[in-house]
Amino acid sequence: MLIKGKRRGLSAAQKADLWNRWKAGQSLNEIGRALGKDHVVVHFVLARHGGIAPPTRRRSRRVLTLAEREDISRGIASGCAMRVIARGLHRSPSTISREITRHGGRTQYRASAADQQAWESAVRPKPCLLATHSELQQMVASKLMQDWSPQQVSGWLKMEYPNDESLRVSHETIYRSLFIQARGALKQELVRHPRSKRRIRRSRHASVHGHSQGRIIDAISIRERPAEVEDRAVPGHWEGDLLRGAGNTHVATLVERRSRFCMLVKVPGKDTATVVAAPSQHVLQLPATLRRSLTRDRGLEMAQHKSFTMATYMQVYFCDPQSPWQRGSNENTNGLLRQYLPKNADMSRFSQSELDAIALRLNTRPRQTLGFRTPADKLQASVASTP
Repeated sequence: MLIKGKRRGLSAAQKADLWNRWKAGQSLNEIGRALGKDHVVVHFVLARHGGIAPPTRRRSRRVLTLAEREDISRGIASGCAMRVIARGLHRSPSTISREITRHGGRTQYRASAADQQAWESAVRPKPCLLATHSELQQMVASKLMQDWSPQQVSGWLKMEYPNDESLRVSHETIYRSLFIQARGALKQELVRHPRSKRRIRRSRHASVHGHSQGRIIDAISIRERPAEVEDRAVPGHWEGDLLRGAGNTHVATLVERRSRFCMLVKVPGKDTATVVAAPSQHVLQLPATLRRSLTRDRGLEMAQHKSFTMATYMQVYFCDPQSPWQRGSNENTNGLLRQYLPKNADMSRFSQSELDAIALRLNTRPRQTLGFRTPADKLQASVASTP
């Protein structure tokens, strides 16, 4: 009869190595191979903590150390009174009395066993703020159900209750309460409300280690972009993206940084030839003063970026991996476009004329960031003032 051996879990050193590798952006398979474990085991450990490394346990400076416990054991063996032992350790006699009583009394006290038992007994997970403050928990949950981001919730609380420190919570605390369900503060169904539906937090370095599904050859980093692009001083610098719909359908979006003027382009597919060719034809209809640069993310649909540059004479710059805020104008515009192009819509059903009509509605709508001028007016004024 074959008796299966007991499964061995990860040691403390292996767990520390696992979290270090996860923070460095390694995949589940890479971590599993390094630890000699299946990737399912790695995922199980990560999922328990929502992909957030648990804090390293440290002994409080106030508790008795192993060396002090050994002095207590020697004092007991020598027949010393508790007050004498306490005086030698510069501790309160009551501290020594509780320590000895808690760990078997004078006849059974052993320093190493007492120290180990104290270390294990000290594991008392502190409940997070949202778990102990029901009013705050309800307010945060109600805003998350309205699809607010944790950062928006945190900022709103600070603005709405400026004089009530008890109604403050950081966005990091909200994220941790969502990812780490063991905290018991926010219900698990709230996880589906944030824009990112992931259940485990990924490292910001993940794409560096092969999670980007490929690389774009000769991509010029956004860090090499001229200063005039950053400060929006000159018109003609654009940001681009693909707005996704149902059935893996897409619409290409282009947003001019200075005026926030947008163009929508119908794309039959997501292959690089199509995604590059369709926007090129639209961009060529613009005057030369409005064709300076394009900033894109690192999606492989822009693998033929050199073809775009040759056709339009516009240099293409690429954002850092997983850094959508580097195309802030485009991201904000995409959010506004969801009013007309929701996520569950089949983008292939929209004709180019319909997309032009949607863009026109957005470009003739006053924008607060433009001093309540419209993007169309801002772009026209920019062209008129450009020599």
